[in-house]
Amino acid sequence: MNNLSGTQSIERAAPLSARSLRALVRTMRPRQWIKNVFVFAAIAFSEGRLWYTEPLALLRVIGAFVAFSMAASAIYLINDLVDIEKDRAHPKKRHRPLAAGLLSPTLAAVTATLLIVAVFPFAIWLDGDFDFALALAIYVVVQGFLYSYWLKNVVIFDILIIAAGFILRAIAGAAVIDIVITPWLIVCMGLLALFLGIGKRRHELKLLEDGAGNHRRILQEYSIPLLDQMQAIVTASIVMAYSMTAFSAPVVPKEPFPMLMITIPFVVYAIFRYLYLIYQRDGGGAPEELVLQDRPLALSIVLWGLTVLAVLIIFPS
Repeated sequence: MNNLSGTQSIERAAPLSARSLRALVRTMRPRQWIKNVFVFAAIAFSEGRLWYTEPLALLRVIGAFVAFSMAASAIYLINDLVDIEKDRAHPKKRHRPLAAGLLSPTLAAVTATLLIVAVFPFAIWLDGDFDFALALAIYVVVQGFLYSYWLKNVVIFDILIIAAGFILRAIAGAAVIDIVITPWLIVCMGLLALFLGIGKRRHELKLLEDGAGNHRRILQEYSIPLLDQMQAIVTASIVMAYSMTAFSAPVVPKEPFPMLMITIPFVVYAIFRYLYLIYQRDGGGAPEELVLQDRPLALSIVLWGLTVLAVLIIFPS
């Protein structure tokens, strides 16, 4: 009987352990690792580095993607730990594992610590010096601690810090292979991040309506008309910034015209499609989900990427 009772206890414990693991993975947000593709921007758009002729450089950038994914997961865990009570007042975020009680705060905290402790030796080994590790450290400090504990409650800065995270990804991707990223590309990355961040704030305001302040105090500082005005400015700016990036990219010839110009229509369509999803479909709360779920948006991004690769291969500088 004792052996039977022990077996039954083990069988009951195993599903709980598996459930905790699944909850932990959900909280680490693997779907949002797609944001870390920004580390590949430098190798694609900077002079002297062509991904298909330098496999070692490409492997190092892939390693940078892995490092940022580890760091991002640690930050998501920290952020959910900080916001656990606020998330319980949100109609969607209350289903997150920590807010719903499916994940132990202790397990989340230990996992975040282990990820942060492990990622920096990996970053130093990957680069050979401290440039990439320094960029990663700034990302973790700013996004994981300054943002989670302070800047997320400072109006305007809460959106600007999100943009800074994307810029740091692009800079880190350049640092890991020791090249200089083009200024226009940095501007373009920052504006795209602002575009997504403003759309996310707008979605939260529209979803929560009068209860927005109960979930996050900073939402009281915004209004939908204000965010719409900001989005209009950023939308125009990002089209111009990407156009200048395409005009000035040093990786392709400029004669008879800058070849990357042919990718501009894909970018314009993707931006307009995203705006359509925000304003007509009430999307924008999770940009990575929109990219994965909306076929026209996903197709425009895939076609843009394939066109960029084709131009880089067919018209090398």
